[in-house]
Parts: sequence; structure tokens; C-alpha cells
Amino acid sequence: MKHILLLEDDAALGQGIRFALENDGIQVELCTALSQAQSILPSKDFDLLILDVNLPDGSGLDLLREAHRASAVPIILLTANDLETDIVYGLESGADDYITKPFSLAVLRARVNAQLRRSTPAQGAAVELDGFSFDFEWMEFRKRGQPIKLSKTEQRLLRVLVENRGRVLPRETLLERIWPDGAQYVEENALSVTVKRLRDKLEDSPSKPRFLKTVYGIGYTWAVN
Repeated sequence: MKHILLLEDDAALGQGIRFALENDGIQVELCTALSQAQSILPSKDFDLLILDVNLPDGSGLDLLREAHRASAVPIILLTANDLETDIVYGLESGADDYITKPFSLAVLRARVNAQLRRSTPAQGAAVELDGFSFDFEWMEFRKRGQPIKLSKTEQRLLRVLVENRGRVLPRETLLERIWPDGAQYVEENALSVTVKRLRDKLEDSPSKPRFLKTVYGIGYTWAVN
């Protein structure tokens, strides 16, 4: 399931967009004010943000900057500002796409699907990064060519973090993804213990991790260096 945050102050338009995008694989969270979106963004793991720029209580660009400080989530700007300078400014601010009003819902769907595809790792291929090789299909893990043995729980944690590298994942999200059938029954420190064990196996200096980092008060991230 992909989760999209839609920030659009025109409630009727927002409902229309949500209706056009939602299906069995996509869920849309609609916000009509910047303050509402700011309160929801840190509490959920979104795969895409669609942000109106001109809002009664601020600018969608403010939320874009906040989101990029915490993650690498793709962002589409949705606005009536169609001047070339506005588009260039939006893209240079970190937007991945820019759609001007009025627009075709079919075009919006196509661009949304394109962003979601780009942010989804290819299946069946090993992930190669920073001297590591992680093949989650064959359960083969290497650091500088040397094999690493990981438990099933460590593999699940590593996969979620690596597939969302650069994004801060809340503890609650990780608990649900790692123990999907009973997160409520897992001991409180189980996640912290699993993180420590994974760091001991992957990091050169586990007490000063370079990759698997803690974001205090929120959760964990696989840092993009």
C-alpha cells in the first residue's frame, strides 16, 4: 500500500483528486490547511507528497522544506502559479515535479504513478551501496565482500531502512513493519535491541554509527552519505 499526503485548500478539488488517485494500492490523506499537514506529516510514513503552494495559512513550499529535512520523500507541487520563474523556483527548492492548474486528472495520475515507480526499489536485484551488498531475495548480505549473517528480524529491519534510505522512520512504523502480526505484543525494547545487533554487524564503529542512525524522539534512518 502506498500512502500519499495531499495538501489542497480547495476541499472540492481535493476530494476529486483523492477519488481519482485512490485504489487498492494507494491511500490518500487529504489536508486543507498547512497547519493540518504539518501535524500529520511526522506521524506517518508517506511515499509521496502533493502540495498546493498558495494556502490560507502559508505556503506548501514551507512543508516541502520541512519534509526534506527529515526524508527523501518525492514531492509534486500543485499550483496556479504558472510563470516560468515560479516553476523553476519550485523545482530548485526540491520539488520532483510541478503541475499547474487547471490540469487533467489523467495527467496527474500518470505523474503520480511515475514518482511512485521511481521511489520503489527494483525487486530481485541486490542493493549495492557504501561497500555493502544486500540481496534480500536470496538472503545474502556482504560488507566489503565478506558475508554477514543476519537473523530474520534483522533482515526485516535492514530491508525497511534500506528501501527507505534517507527517510526517518518512526518507531511505530518500524514495529508494524517488522512484527506485522503482533507489534502490540513485542517487548518495548525489542526494536532498540535489534538496532544494536544490526549496528554491531554492519558498522565499523557501532557506538558512532555512520549508516543506521537514531533520530531522537522519532525513530531511525539509514543515512544517505
